[in-house]
Amino acid sequence: MAEKKFIIGNEALGRAARAAGARAFYGYPITPTSEIAHFWAKEACSEAGKKDNLVFLQAEDEIGAGFMLVGGVLAGTRSFTATAGPGHILMQDAFSMAEAMRFPVVAYIMQRGGPSTSTVIYSQQEVNLAVFGGNGNGYRIVYSPATLQELYDYGIKVFNIAWKYRFPTFLLGDGYLAKMMGEVEIYAPEERGIKMEPTEAYLLEKNRTRPLAEVMPSPEIAQRIAEDGVQYDCFRNCLNLEEETLAVNMEIKAAFDAAAKDIVEFQEYGAPEAATLIVAHGIVSEAAKAAIDALGGKSARLFRPITLRPFPVEELRRAAKGAERIIVAESADNMLARFVKDALCGYISRPVEEYFRPSIGILPSEIAALVGK
Repeated sequence: MAEKKFIIGNEALGRAARAAGARAFYGYPITPTSEIAHFWAKEACSEAGKKDNLVFLQAEDEIGAGFMLVGGVLAGTRSFTATAGPGHILMQDAFSMAEAMRFPVVAYIMQRGGPSTSTVIYSQQEVNLAVFGGNGNGYRIVYSPATLQELYDYGIKVFNIAWKYRFPTFLLGDGYLAKMMGEVEIYAPEERGIKMEPTEAYLLEKNRTRPLAEVMPSPEIAQRIAEDGVQYDCFRNCLNLEEETLAVNMEIKAAFDAAAKDIVEFQEYGAPEAATLIVAHGIVSEAAKAAIDALGGKSARLFRPITLRPFPVEELRRAAKGAERIIVAESADNMLARFVKDALCGYISRPVEEYFRPSIGILPSEIAALVGK
């Protein structure tokens, strides 16, 4: 039965993973995400955790943790990790492999200030890394939650999306949300009519409900069926020819583009006729809502991309069509704004106004002042 708890954001994420049926956590502690690992370690040692065979494994570093995560997925275990900043950078090798071979790895990423180790507190500066990290084309799914409740809601959803579409799926929060305390409604997915996608092994020579040939790029998999009916597979992500690499990229792109229209999410807030359109994501979008309310609700409105990848391009174009001003506010330098400018290039004639505050929070009063200029 659903119940409300007064908890910090990281605990909301740990509880979300538990509710989503996750069985294994592979990671390395790093502020501001460490309480997610703490929660899972405690859960795995509990009587309920032992009964459910939960796994908690702290790797020697984030490189090891990333590939343990890939291994868990290959074995058909609903697995996840949590990281931030420098740890997020180190995991890109494993995430890139998951992108290439369409492994549904799940990561909770709570952004901290950059560049490099910098501060452990807050920023929105890991957007580019989450969306386009690695040497591929960014065929990942990235959600940007804005509230403690959304940490829980999307903390469950990312597992379903990852296993349904078989792409790496990330929840990209921030240090403020990770450490903030508040009321969160905890529920089981079935209470909300949410049917969880099943997991199944990529390896271990099992017959599968969903044939891997429907998921993995064709040059990366060779299969044969033995006389006993068991399917044997050989995987490779090291390709010999440019033509094979081209085929892999085009097959991944086709699958991603087909799924994108079902995945993309956005939110609009405020009066549709308001002349000023604010574009913000994550916790900054909540500041924008407060600013809109403080201004009376009619002078400005919000467009909030919930998925940063795939980005809601067509939806933003429709929202921007009648706007006299467009302001992008973010705790980074031209990360969200770059997506906005790419989406609106050729569709609006006025320049996008920028409010960039890398690694520091943005208050409602700051946004209200921008609108009032």
